[in-house]
Amino acid sequence: MKFPPWTSVSEAARLLKAGEVVAIPTETVYGLAGNAFEPKALAKIFAAKERPTFDPLIVHIADIAQLTDIAREIPDSAYRLAEAYWPGPMTMILPKKECIPDLCTSGLDTVAVRFPNHPVAQQVIKESGLPLAAPSANLFKHVSPTTAEHVAAQLADRIAGIVDGGPCSVGVESSIISLAGSPTVLRPGAITPEMFAKVLGSVDVKESTSKPGQPMAAPGQCDTHYRPQVPLYFGEIPAGYKLPANTVRIAFGMQPGPIPATVNLSETGDMAEATANLYAFMHDLDKPENALILVDPIPNVGVGMALNDRLKRASVKGFGLSG
Repeated sequence: MKFPPWTSVSEAARLLKAGEVVAIPTETVYGLAGNAFEPKALAKIFAAKERPTFDPLIVHIADIAQLTDIAREIPDSAYRLAEAYWPGPMTMILPKKECIPDLCTSGLDTVAVRFPNHPVAQQVIKESGLPLAAPSANLFKHVSPTTAEHVAAQLADRIAGIVDGGPCSVGVESSIISLAGSPTVLRPGAITPEMFAKVLGSVDVKESTSKPGQPMAAPGQCDTHYRPQVPLYFGEIPAGYKLPANTVRIAFGMQPGPIPATVNLSETGDMAEATANLYAFMHDLDKPENALILVDPIPNVGVGMALNDRLKRASVKGFGLSG
């Protein structure tokens, strides 16, 4: 394995222009970037991640003016949201231009676009001169990476390089809102439905469900996404169930639990701190010596909706410990 395959911003830009794929930091999670206009580069992203092509990719830009290179029939609401929350952890779904390959959008006539709030990501996009398709830089359905080391552990021998930009500050994937029709939140994140409503007046919230093999309206909609290799359980433990030896617990706040806390997302119950820590803790506890990862309940308000969304997808569905 090429370890560590660290790459500079200028080298990453050169590789991207040559059709290669590299991992770059964003404020949400690390992304696996490739030229959004080049089907061969997009195919390398899907292959490296072992991601099915029915799961569309998010295109990353570094200037609001670049929206017109990617999307058409852009509503005024998109520019109002961009002014409020870009650069930042918000993805908008808009009607796509013909220059965006169908492989990028899973054949849909819409495209997901984001302007990340990370100086290194912005530098790579600007130096490459390209909009970059960049899903999370991990194997499909595995835990998303929040450090360069997380990326290297899964993908070092599959990609051309990794730009190390330090730990991600937000720590969960971007909020996704569709503006192709009535404004609808398709994936919760750090930009909450209340924040969208503050700008747009009102928004719908759609609980995402996947239909395997069919194109998804937005990335990250699989029912079993974000899952560590060690079984993770999020929810009420059935009465009388005996926890296996070597069970570990991700606590939140000062809630009592069936076993002592192994790590705590935030002892003070701070949602932003919890969000930034979640994936890193899941990576840290995803070790063969652990039999089960328990996660405390988290209030389903604000960014807590994003934590609950990711944990429900990561959780085994029962104590048979199967998906």
